[in-house]
Amino acid sequence: MFSWPVLITVVVFVGVTAAVVGVGYFWTEDRRRKMESRLEMLTTVRQETQQQTSETIVKSGVLEPEQESWLHRFLADHLNLALLMEQADVHMPVVQFALVIVGAGVLGAVAAVVLGKGVLWSVAGLVVGLAAPVLWLLHRRARRLKKFTAQLPDALELIARALRAGQSLAAAIHLVGEEMKPPIAQEFALAYEEQNLGIPLEEALRNMTRRVPSLDLKFFATAVVLQRQTGGDLAEVLDKISHLIRERFKIWGQIQALTGEGRMSGVVLLALPPVLLAVMYYLNPDYTSLLFTHPQGQKMLAGAVIMQILGALVIRKIVNIKV
Repeated sequence: MFSWPVLITVVVFVGVTAAVVGVGYFWTEDRRRKMESRLEMLTTVRQETQQQTSETIVKSGVLEPEQESWLHRFLADHLNLALLMEQADVHMPVVQFALVIVGAGVLGAVAAVVLGKGVLWSVAGLVVGLAAPVLWLLHRRARRLKKFTAQLPDALELIARALRAGQSLAAAIHLVGEEMKPPIAQEFALAYEEQNLGIPLEEALRNMTRRVPSLDLKFFATAVVLQRQTGGDLAEVLDKISHLIRERFKIWGQIQALTGEGRMSGVVLLALPPVLLAVMYYLNPDYTSLLFTHPQGQKMLAGAVIMQILGALVIRKIVNIKV
């Protein structure tokens, strides 16, 4: 005899299976046209003018909207998942990653049903499963951007020294791609390859700022554009930008030291309730188990979790000072 959680799980499984089959159909039908379009762009890109937009650049198979499946367009335009994956350097089709998200959500719901939990826990498992891949993607993106920003001052100084040695800006960018480590080497090497294909250097730098949403990188791109339009000593400008970034890192380190007590207090306040719950459960399991078995206790536990999350967000907002 089927219960409601089992029935919901079966319906979700059938829906996901149908979605996988449909996406596979659209994906296989479009692959040939996508490959032909990419080859056409590679052969004709040298004839394009500066009116090209960043959407026409060859990068990870991102094509024009009319050449994509409707699901790919929806994910890229409305959920902006394609841009997040590009910024996080995740080499996976957008639709495939979306299926991973859906699969993780279904797995969380099924796990709650298998463990004999109610509908509320099944919904919670579904939400956690859906959020886990997205949170992983955001964490990978933030870690990559942080590492890129830390490497940027050295890259700007390397470009400035190459310019003073008589090399061109394109050669200096290529030097960064060869001499430095990822992720900054990947991005500058890609910008160099784009301008080698005939794309204007300004457009290649604009594409790089789209892939790496860093304010410091935008300073560099703006300085290059202004220098090519009005002239001036680009090496000196890059040295000043590099010095500015290093000074900002120094101020950020001082702020981290001054807010260390607040961050530690936040960790203690957030860790105290679950630790106290574990101690109470060890000392008196019957008394604590009411939070998990009684309906009123489950509501109180859910409210406590929500309040913990809100408290963590408030503390993070207080101690996270932008520089």
